[in-house]
Amino acid sequence: MNTHIENGAIRRIDEVAHIFFDGYWIRYYEPPAETLSAKKKLIDALTRRTFHHTEPGINTPGEKLDEARSAWENETDARRKRVSAAMLAGALFNRATDIFTTIVDLEERGIRITRDNELMRECANCFTEALELSVHVKHHSGEEGVDELWGEPVKVFTMPIADYYLSRYRKIAQAMRQIDQVGEVLQQTLCSQPWFAGAGQLVDDFIRVSKKECEIFRSDSDYYRVWPEFVADGEKLLEYMAVIPSRSGTELERHIKRGTRLLRAGKHLITWIANVRVPMPVSTRGFLDKCEKYRAATAHLARA
Repeated sequence: MNTHIENGAIRRIDEVAHIFFDGYWIRYYEPPAETLSAKKKLIDALTRRTFHHTEPGINTPGEKLDEARSAWENETDARRKRVSAAMLAGALFNRATDIFTTIVDLEERGIRITRDNELMRECANCFTEALELSVHVKHHSGEEGVDELWGEPVKVFTMPIADYYLSRYRKIAQAMRQIDQVGEVLQQTLCSQPWFAGAGQLVDDFIRVSKKECEIFRSDSDYYRVWPEFVADGEKLLEYMAVIPSRSGTELERHIKRGTRLLRAGKHLITWIANVRVPMPVSTRGFLDKCEKYRAATAHLARA
């Protein structure tokens, strides 16, 4: 029913401005004015957010760039070299933000810095190399990389803020679609079974609030209502205990317990996607494969 609505259309829903992208109405926020100071503030916030969602130990200070590069170049073990690359990416990212901070400070003192200035070029080079190395950086779950998340501060540096905001809405719509997909598969795989009948409403509630969490800024006063609901509904899913029939055999009991673990894995995946606000295709694909195998095992038990 939304096929006639153009991407970028803005409408007030329940007195709150929303923007339409790829089938979803997403809470809309007016972008700040296009200034270097606004870019710095946004890059700083996105950088903190990026490191918050990535594996620990890679938030290397920018002044340690040479040491991080030397460690990466001299490492020969493949697994350790991957981590060294992630640490180098962190150092490059922080060096870029350090330089950009200096540029903004100079601008505020009336010293004009052009795009072809050496400082600006060095900042761009650090951002570019950090983005290239970001394929080695994993989400804090260890499940997959987060290069899409890593690229967001780079986008702010290279494009107008208003254009960056529009690109974020598209990513949020993709994340929401993935959240819906995981929820639908949980309903089909588990909640359609008598042992998990009580979980259906819990899944629906968590999907609904997860999409709210995905779209809302922390500076929004409604965040203080959405976040507690998001956490509480997630806890309900984690605490849900499937009904194991009193006369069930060992195979069925194991199958139900496996389904409970699958339900919790789905909850964790939805949480990750809602928090990073970008799709997590590798993790989602792995989860969907597990659900497909579980459904096949359920059919086997039904025939037994």
